[in-house]
Amino acid sequence: MSPSKLEQYLHDHIPLSKAMHVSVVSAGEEEIILRAPLAPNINHRDTVFGGSVSAIAILAAWSLLHTRLQSAGISSRLVIQRNTMDYHLPILGEFTARAFIEQPDAWQRFIGMLKRKGKARIWFHPCSNITAKLSALSPANLSHWGLMSPNLFKLGHADLGGHVSAST
Repeated sequence: MSPSKLEQYLHDHIPLSKAMHVSVVSAGEEEIILRAPLAPNINHRDTVFGGSVSAIAILAAWSLLHTRLQSAGISSRLVIQRNTMDYHLPILGEFTARAFIEQPDAWQRFIGMLKRKGKARIWFHPCSNITAKLSALSPANLSHWGLMSPNLFKLGHADLGGHVSAST
């Protein structure tokens, strides 16, 4: 699925993505990168609202699983079960989330289990690469990467009848 098609799908089917002004930077077989600006995601401290950070991470992981299942010709329905995130620094501007499957062989196991049992689980790292431009409020030696702790998203309970749920 092209970045523009994925972005339109997200905006049409997940209205929060449109309200957040989420854009799809990249939509490949191996990773999804989403971006959002500060303005529609701002909090009372003039930084990014934590819920927006969590939402973009979930959207990235969901999008990766959705596009991969679609490419595999598997109709499904994705639902998040649980999400946790640690916030180490405020985000002062545009931010991105990157989702990828850390262990490439995990996808084949996931598909195999899904076909055999109608259920499967897979781990994602959508939060480990939340990025943002750092400003004077951040220590000079901090990298742009790793602003959020690398909590895992576990996507699972997929069934061929159209149900997939996700948990962290």
